[in-house]
Amino acid sequence: MHFTLHDGIRIDYDAQGEGPLAVYAHGALLSRKAEDELGMLNWEAVESLPGRRFVRYDARAHGASTGRPDPDDYRFERFAADLVELLDHLGGTRPVTGMGSSLGCATVLHAAVNDPALFDRLMLVIPPTAWETRAAQADNYRMAARLVAEHGIGAFTAAAATAPIPPSLSGLPYPPRELGVHPELLPALFHGLAASDLPPREKIGELTQPTLILALADDPSHPRSTAEQLAGLLPGAELHVTSDSAGVRAWGDRVARFLA
Repeated sequence: MHFTLHDGIRIDYDAQGEGPLAVYAHGALLSRKAEDELGMLNWEAVESLPGRRFVRYDARAHGASTGRPDPDDYRFERFAADLVELLDHLGGTRPVTGMGSSLGCATVLHAAVNDPALFDRLMLVIPPTAWETRAAQADNYRMAARLVAEHGIGAFTAAAATAPIPPSLSGLPYPPRELGVHPELLPALFHGLAASDLPPREKIGELTQPTLILALADDPSHPRSTAEQLAGLLPGAELHVTSDSAGVRAWGDRVARFLA
């Protein structure tokens, strides 16, 4: 299924079940298909929950969705606005459950601080670098954009393939075999991500929804410190940190219990 955003971008999505809505946003460079191949989340446990409508979608420039070569299209705030448009398209009652991983985590948080009544609960997986740690990651994104622009997508994928794998992901098919983002849009995406950050701490601290945070103990791109700070800021937060692939593979069941 798909629908068209106000700016002409087509968003592709799928839906399972009937009832109150839970929507999930994936991470940067991934897609629904790429995440399924990684096997980090067992969506079967979530999709089998009775009385709930579960929606996953490909963000702009990712997977089966379309995109444009404009860095401003790939700031966290733009992804959050896309999510709100998707929710308007899907209809149904509010509030809904907001779920996201990495970029998707940032997407959900920006949407939540803009409209705290939008979500009844939050599920945040591997929160990205934020605040004090964001500058270094932004530099990495800008260097990656230059690498792709000057030497092509192959140079980037070769470099990514040689990067150290966090021990917590060593038992998974990581990194993914192929990117979930449209290659020609990769420089614009990197520049947009480099210009982005999570909402201010004080705004996040005003959110009162029950929140499940799932984090890795040893991934510098998704540092434990961000997850721990979010857990301290959000009064209804429950944090789980895993250091091995067995713990990661159990995340889907943990999410299902949180949503039940």
